[in-house]
Amino acid sequence: MDKVRFFLRESWLLIVASGVFGLLLAVTNAAWQDRIEANRRQKFESRAAALLPQADAFVEMDPIHVELGGGKTDTVQVRKAVREPDQTCVGWAFAAKGSGFADKIELVLAVDPAFETLRGFAVLSSNETPGFGDKIKNAYYQDQFKGAPAETLTLVKTGEPATIDDQIVAISGATVSSQAVVDIINGYIGAVRDAMQTKGWINDGR
Repeated sequence: MDKVRFFLRESWLLIVASGVFGLLLAVTNAAWQDRIEANRRQKFESRAAALLPQADAFVEMDPIHVELGGGKTDTVQVRKAVREPDQTCVGWAFAAKGSGFADKIELVLAVDPAFETLRGFAVLSSNETPGFGDKIKNAYYQDQFKGAPAETLTLVKTGEPATIDDQIVAISGATVSSQAVVDIINGYIGAVRDAMQTKGWINDGR
């Protein structure tokens, strides 16, 4: 009992301060939540618009739940890229995430209207190593995905990056980050396509 009283006497200020700061953080987060979400949506749409320049707007579809393998699941917010004024579909965009070398990587993926061809990817968030893993943001790497089949991709260490096919040439010195991007795309692309077909949003004959 004496030890408990001693602990409380010596640490009460720390306990109270922790509680107060925790409450302040919670209040601040709640107050800024709408602004944070709006900024995140704006960032997503700016990345998606660069991948689908024909789009005039992005229409949010109903969230879909996908199985990513290995017991992992995710809820994906797919956005339909449309051209005004007739609302013609010019593609689809959605976020996908997974583990990188240093931390989580979150991407924007874009595909054509039939979900047959990748329009590319852009990085939403990443903390990969500067000068190495962060080269996943460079055109050298990203351009390999533009026009690649919306199927399982394979990372190779050597090859011709200008050749657009299902083989992606790794970034020298950043194989783990290169593989992480390919794994994220492989994990989501088939699962999202199957879920969209089930909902009748696309029909490519499969």
